[in-house]
Amino acid sequence: MSSIRSIDTWDVRFPTSRQLDGSDAMNPDPDYSAAYVRIATYADDGLSGHGFVFTIGRGNDIVVAAIDSLAAPLLGRDVEVLLDDMGATWRAFVHDSQLRWLGPEKGVVHMAIGAIVNALWDLKAKRAGLPLWKLLADLTPEQVVDLVDFRYLSGALDRDGALAILRAAREGREEREARLLAEGYPAYTTTPGWLGYDDEKLERLCREAVAEGFRQVKLKVGGDLAEDVRRLGIARRAVGPDIRIAVDANQRWEVDEAIAWMRELAPFDIAWIEEPTNPDDVLGHAAIARALAPMPVATGEHMGSRIMARQFLEAGALSVLQIDATRVAGVNENIAMLLLAARFGVRVCPHAGGVGLCEAVQHLSMFDYLAVSGTMEDRMIEYVDHLHEHFVIPTDVREGRYRAPSAPGTGMEMRAASIAEYEFASRGQQVRGQ
Repeated sequence: MSSIRSIDTWDVRFPTSRQLDGSDAMNPDPDYSAAYVRIATYADDGLSGHGFVFTIGRGNDIVVAAIDSLAAPLLGRDVEVLLDDMGATWRAFVHDSQLRWLGPEKGVVHMAIGAIVNALWDLKAKRAGLPLWKLLADLTPEQVVDLVDFRYLSGALDRDGALAILRAAREGREEREARLLAEGYPAYTTTPGWLGYDDEKLERLCREAVAEGFRQVKLKVGGDLAEDVRRLGIARRAVGPDIRIAVDANQRWEVDEAIAWMRELAPFDIAWIEEPTNPDDVLGHAAIARALAPMPVATGEHMGSRIMARQFLEAGALSVLQIDATRVAGVNENIAMLLLAARFGVRVCPHAGGVGLCEAVQHLSMFDYLAVSGTMEDRMIEYVDHLHEHFVIPTDVREGRYRAPSAPGTGMEMRAASIAEYEFASRGQQVRGQ
């Protein structure tokens, strides 16, 4: 038996705006950041759990403050009780009657809960000596559904429906795991596509992406139509006719504007249009999807909860669901979203890039392949080639595929030296037990 000894948080910010990495039509100067938490115990094993919320600069301190406030009651709690029933642990945070007034189940508080929940999952996986994808995939269907809150989902998915999905996926599981370990999981890259890059850099990075084995690249659009047409022409010539090109508007347009703009870009054989309008606008996305069909509409990185996922899926407002490891309340809620996608037959291609998002979300896609959807067909995880060196176990992408991690944990643990170097304004907060 052991208890939680300390909960440490940091405001970590990387100056990515200097090179315009991450720049798009709505976010021209992002500084990729992490509201970071570490949970330590009194156990003799020396293990700690790590989690974070990804932001792009100002406001990162607000998320850190929320983590501080939410995590403090964990001090002194029995670790085994928390980790043995992660479904109950999740519900204790999300169903807190006073906290729900600040959401409910969305926004900064919900994301901060996700950082804490993910840190606990990191600790649980390390104690089991397993990477998160393997820990989750080895659970029974009954254990998986115990992690999910079906409140507000029962019209689309209930416990019995989820169990049916998970039980059906058990067939061929061993063969799929062998394939995953041998081949990895498909990736696509956004590295060439930032809006602030000049033409030479765009073309060079597109060619490099093809040489590195990626079968899809993604470009940011939405600043200027003529420029988008010109840049897509450069990219298409660089990658050739057989490589897919997706585009991402980062919520830039009104509905009619999105439809008109994308009809102009359609000749470039667009793999999908991502976040064409406000990320909460279910009806707007549905209208865009109908007007642009068969061009796929993708969204999800700003989808605040499993309830929003249900609405988008029921409305036919997307055909590519892009879960994010740190947008919702952690691993549990992302499992709910994977089950919803399987229920509606929609493919999942997670949002990644950012700070540590590649390291974290790969586990969810691999779990999905092994235990939920049972397929990698036309599915990919986003990849951006920067900031991986700041993590203890950086993601391993070779020949356009994520290689399954073997190290225990979620992959969210950042190097202590990186935290110290990039901590914002020498902040550093600690909440300690007695």
